[in-house]
Amino acid sequence: MKIGLVGNPNVGKSTIFNALTGLRQHTGNWPGKTVEKATGYMTYNGLEYQIEDLPGTYSLMAHSKEEEVTRDFIYFNTYDALIIVCDAVCLERNLNLVLQVLEVTDKVIVCLNLIDEAKKKQIYIDTDKLAQILRVPVIETTARDRQGLDELLATLETICDKMSKAHHVRYDENILEAVDIVYPIIQDNVRINKRAVALKLISGDKNISHYFNLDGDKILKNKVNEARTYLYKKGIKLNDIETIITEEVIEECTNIASEVTQFNKKDYQKRDRFIDRILTGKLTSYPIMLLMLLLIFWITITGANYPSQILYDFFFGLEDNLLNFLAFLHLPETVINCLVYGVYRVLAWVVSVMLPPMAIFFPLFTLLEDLGYLPRIAFNLDKAFKKCASCGKQALTMAMGFGCNAVGVIGARIIDSPRERLIAILTNSFVPCNGRFPILISMITMFFIVSTGSSSFISALLLTLMILIGIIMTFVISKILSKTILKGMPSAFTLELPPYRRPQITKVIIRSVLDRTLFVLKRAICISAPAGLVIWIMANVHCGGNTMLELCTGALDPFARAIGLDGVILMAFILGFPANEIVIPIMIMGYMSLGYITDFDNVSALKNLFLDNGWTPLTAICVMLFTLMHWPCLTTVFTIKKETGSSKWAILSILIPAFTGIIICFVVTQIYHLIF
Repeated sequence: MKIGLVGNPNVGKSTIFNALTGLRQHTGNWPGKTVEKATGYMTYNGLEYQIEDLPGTYSLMAHSKEEEVTRDFIYFNTYDALIIVCDAVCLERNLNLVLQVLEVTDKVIVCLNLIDEAKKKQIYIDTDKLAQILRVPVIETTARDRQGLDELLATLETICDKMSKAHHVRYDENILEAVDIVYPIIQDNVRINKRAVALKLISGDKNISHYFNLDGDKILKNKVNEARTYLYKKGIKLNDIETIITEEVIEECTNIASEVTQFNKKDYQKRDRFIDRILTGKLTSYPIMLLMLLLIFWITITGANYPSQILYDFFFGLEDNLLNFLAFLHLPETVINCLVYGVYRVLAWVVSVMLPPMAIFFPLFTLLEDLGYLPRIAFNLDKAFKKCASCGKQALTMAMGFGCNAVGVIGARIIDSPRERLIAILTNSFVPCNGRFPILISMITMFFIVSTGSSSFISALLLTLMILIGIIMTFVISKILSKTILKGMPSAFTLELPPYRRPQITKVIIRSVLDRTLFVLKRAICISAPAGLVIWIMANVHCGGNTMLELCTGALDPFARAIGLDGVILMAFILGFPANEIVIPIMIMGYMSLGYITDFDNVSALKNLFLDNGWTPLTAICVMLFTLMHWPCLTTVFTIKKETGSSKWAILSILIPAFTGIIICFVVTQIYHLIF
């Protein structure tokens, strides 16, 4: 039996999904969409259930890809029942989606989740009366404690066999008269409620019109036009129909909620509002965001050092065994060196450097998400992004980019406007991902801290200042794009500030590790393996007495010095295109004329190597600036191509930050030479 889980964001829908299905889950993309789907399976009293966890949505009037997936499932897919998960604390807002779904199908169970939080706030809901009004089952649950799930399953067992006619909104009489004109023409065997189809056809819904072939069915089209003409004569224009329907649904939500809800504590939101005044206040919001950013980076930097070293020692400790095994297979020495010193070393380096910071950063990021702080960040930055003709949701995608730019690009799906979504995608690489942190931290440690003693806190502070430059450039480039190739006005959007909740630590770790960390690591490994092969070939194949790597660095050197770098540094960034983690090892390889990547155990020794090859404070500054503003990694570029469906935007995502970084480094170099 196929069941769909529907609900607003932040109502505990995924918690219910995980509780019902356990480990019997798999993820993939919806057919024809880049939106990820989660499907799970469960057995109850001998019946097999397939549960589809639909993307969160506030309405069936879809504006984003996620909302389109949910709408299309409810309207066009075959299912046995829908479970609509509602937040008991915010019933009125959640009823909007409930009433819209009830227009489409009667196969509904309303799951009133977070009932424990409602009771803490002394909010009491008469579920029997609500079920009587909606004419569908209403079940109280506290999903995180598995309370009410047995009753939900027992109801689910019977709901598919016995359905009653659900509650429908009583619309304006003129709207209903127009519906009566179209209603008789709609086929009797359609699965969707005929009144809902008539409403959508009259209001001009493109998806419903396409599904019922409105342009090809002359009889149906004539009836729809007749209904619209009738409304026009009554003073209701086509563009007003959806607005009238929405207003009457909202009014119905208010009436139902006031009838079934009792607030014994009028100031139940007092604590949340007090915290909001601090976290979103004009004077306090930005300092708190900066302190939060600083704290996360400090924890990530400090916590990643030890596991990175453990992984490094482990993987490179296996190198001799791998060499012996390949020699045992009697492979040619060149092939062995290529596989071990090329492919394996790059893979080992990427995993050692990339995995620990991501495994720390993503749980911290998801923790802020669960606490309800991330929507406050979007709220705080909305005005700034609006001045750039974008929207505050870009702040969320930008924050995701700190962990991985590819994840930030995928996160841009939450932005409704295609134009603003592209701006968010094209500017996401201006915030450094975990792959670029090691470069920034190394430069800061070697050239700005080592003389006074290493300090992870000072490193985090300077790193935060560098990242502020990246955030400022995000605003600047967003503004430029909105005035040139992506012209347009900023769109309005509804942003929910969810209540503050106690995060579920286990869920946070599982979701962040499985959905984000391992997803990104898998892509990085697939791309880094061939990159290791290319790097080894360039460092070991000679041409005219020099290696291909030496020839390339020599050719790039004049241009690189004009922007404060040198040929080796610029070539390291180019060869680091598949994964930024290998940029510094490639620099070491270039300076030492080695045929393989290596590392320095001592920071001072690495600094001396750079100084011996002509590095100055200007070089370190330009390396950090170019790290902030250069092309995204290959994983991100592939993700952009997949998300936008166009190579044009993938190419622009490379050119825009690259040209920006070159110009900024050139200007800084010229100013430095004028002063010194």
